[in-house]
Amino acid sequence: MGHIFGTDGIRDRAGQGYLTPEFVTRVARAVGGLLRESPARFRTPLPAALGKRRPGSDSPRQARGRVVIGRDTRASGPDIERSLAEGFQAEGVGVALAGVVTTPGVACLTRAWGGALGVVISASHNPAADNGIKFFSPQGFKVPDRTEDRIEKLLEKEVPAKKARRKAPPPADLSSSVGEYLDFLAGFSRPLQGMKIVLDCGHGAASALAGPLFRRLGAKTVVLNASPDGLNINAGCGALHPEGVAEAVRREGARVGVAFDGDADRAMLVDEGGRIRDGDDVLALCATHLKERKKLPENTVVSTVMANFGLERYLAGIGARLVRTPVGDRYVAEEMLRSGAVLGGEPAGHILFFDAASAGDGLLTTLRVLDVLAERGEPLSRLALDKCPQKLINVRVGRKPSLDTVPGVQKALEAARRALGSEGRILVRYSGTENLCRVMVEGTDAALVDRLTRDTADTVQKELA
Repeated sequence: MGHIFGTDGIRDRAGQGYLTPEFVTRVARAVGGLLRESPARFRTPLPAALGKRRPGSDSPRQARGRVVIGRDTRASGPDIERSLAEGFQAEGVGVALAGVVTTPGVACLTRAWGGALGVVISASHNPAADNGIKFFSPQGFKVPDRTEDRIEKLLEKEVPAKKARRKAPPPADLSSSVGEYLDFLAGFSRPLQGMKIVLDCGHGAASALAGPLFRRLGAKTVVLNASPDGLNINAGCGALHPEGVAEAVRREGARVGVAFDGDADRAMLVDEGGRIRDGDDVLALCATHLKERKKLPENTVVSTVMANFGLERYLAGIGARLVRTPVGDRYVAEEMLRSGAVLGGEPAGHILFFDAASAGDGLLTTLRVLDVLAERGEPLSRLALDKCPQKLINVRVGRKPSLDTVPGVQKALEAARRALGSEGRILVRYSGTENLCRVMVEGTDAALVDRLTRDTADTVQKELA
């Protein structure tokens, strides 16, 4: 990836850097021009299992040939939306506005409506002051790295602003049709009659969707943090703060709780006892269920280098295997496409079900987990995934040189690896979306894990301040 696109699209402080109105319009013109000249660059293959299912209703494909744009609840979203629309229209590319909707909702609707491209305006779990832009293929997958690289090369060229090629039609407002996305999701659930569920929407894109979806299916819902004001997205709530849901589950006597991040592409679940269950737990549960039903191709699950070693041991115990990728759900998806796997995800709660949808979806993840629990007749607390002690520290850094070129960091890593031996591992990497360096250590000795994580994080902070 280059310096404009990170692991999850373009992300910056809203109104600054790569998200000024002028640069956003340049982005849309670069993408729009490339889309007209070479639409094949944006296409991605469909897994066999997914190719049999088209999301949405039997209504006309409302955005054929248009770019479908959706956004989360940040105050900066409408301005970025306008700048994007102006850029695409200047290139003669039509635009369809989905309004406030989840990231996977845009992926779903782009495919359902016959869109030429999906665009999401969101910074996911980041604070409200940040925002971002990410692109989805007509098939509903994040566009390939090579396409982002090509866009970046176009943006790096200092060229005079071009005149509009031809007049595009006015943007089509399709926000009233977003209900087709909920129709699609509802098709994956049995009735949830009388089940009490706590939903923390993080004041994000799920705020107007999660409650209606689960009530439609018959659940009794306790909805938290669903009053977005443009500035409170992810503020002490949602997937980064699932302890709020855990407390509500215990207080309300709920069957399950779930916390979504700002764009609701991931979910952190809580069992009926108030214990937080992350993406590793979800993968273990769903892998067990699929394997027992001979629906886990090659007995393979895909996750990242951040997956707990306990998940790897658990899968081996049921006769399955874990394939690891670099961090980022796009890399999980790429490996799943390559290998034919149908289940993958990340500990942070991005879960991919390629027998159902093309993008990680917190709402879909919740429905699939509830369906598995109902079929097995078990509560979520029955899951027995024995995780290794793991500690993660996010260190704010002032620069991001290659870690191989920082002797102090390399020395700390070598010392940690010697101390852990074959009983653990250490991973130090930069965030692809923030000025952070993540230090993760896991092993069998909790005290050693804690000490090595703190020592290494201190070194990283000193060297990269």
